[in-house]
Amino acid sequence: MASRQARLLIVSALAGLAAACSGGESPTATTPPPAAAPAAPAAASVAPQADAALQAAIAGDWRSPENRARDTYRHPRETLEFFGIRPDMAVVEIWPGAGWYSEILAPYLRDDGRYIAAHWDPEAKQEFYRKGVQAFRDKLAARADLYGKTEVVVLALPDKAAMVAPESVDMVLTFRNIHNAMMSGQAPAMFAAMYRVLKPGGVLGVVEHRAGTDLPQDPQAKSGYVRQDFAIALAEQAGFVFEAASEVNANARDTRDYPGGVWTLPPTLRDGDKDREKYLAIGESDRFTLRFRKPGSVAGVGEGAAPVSDEEPSAPGP
Repeated sequence: MASRQARLLIVSALAGLAAACSGGESPTATTPPPAAAPAAPAAASVAPQADAALQAAIAGDWRSPENRARDTYRHPRETLEFFGIRPDMAVVEIWPGAGWYSEILAPYLRDDGRYIAAHWDPEAKQEFYRKGVQAFRDKLAARADLYGKTEVVVLALPDKAAMVAPESVDMVLTFRNIHNAMMSGQAPAMFAAMYRVLKPGGVLGVVEHRAGTDLPQDPQAKSGYVRQDFAIALAEQAGFVFEAASEVNANARDTRDYPGGVWTLPPTLRDGDKDREKYLAIGESDRFTLRFRKPGSVAGVGEGAAPVSDEEPSAPGP
């Protein structure tokens, strides 16, 4: 219990400072709340047919060669199995960017589940966001046979935070997005939005660039790195229960001390040809992978999953 209280103190001390950087820009979107249904069971051991379907989606020839090459660092099968995904789930992915995981999740969930992409605001002031959303929609339209059932909604904090009806999805996934929300002071709002849409017993899966514990957390995460204990505290403050951490996306070669932040490493390689081979040898960033659950007594939810732990989270890799 002491460790949980310590994590909450971390958030309370830093969230206020980060809020000074906030800058939402869109009118509020509202969704009427329906009656909540139980979350679909998420287990650490995936049924054989679900596992085969996931492997088929990962092996799909529709995935770009560049995206497939990154499986070495992003470990999609191991990551999604750790979260307990199943093909009959309703799943929200937060800020899917260019759609790296969409190429896997949309076909996997197409027939029996729902894939909801909570993307940037197409009416955002910044051209980057407007173009990014349009490129994502163009990608979906180019392969309607694979991506045609994808539901694209807006998540633009703090004003457009509804996404879908409250307590209507089984799983929310966010890959390397906490630092983005921290840069605008909206990390607490992001976790609150994710909590709101999950059914009782639903799962939150988080992957993020991992900062070391030797330095305090920068409230704006300007380097792109986030301390694991800080992320856990943010989730717990929103009401989530921390279940388990996985080292599947760890990289001990990442020293986290680059002047250009995490973007110095591949795939961005911010410095261009300068020390290119050095950074390619390091590979993509060291990342923590965390599973949380929204409290709720739902029969079958979490069977076979790791028990809830109040112990201190595992230390970041060297």
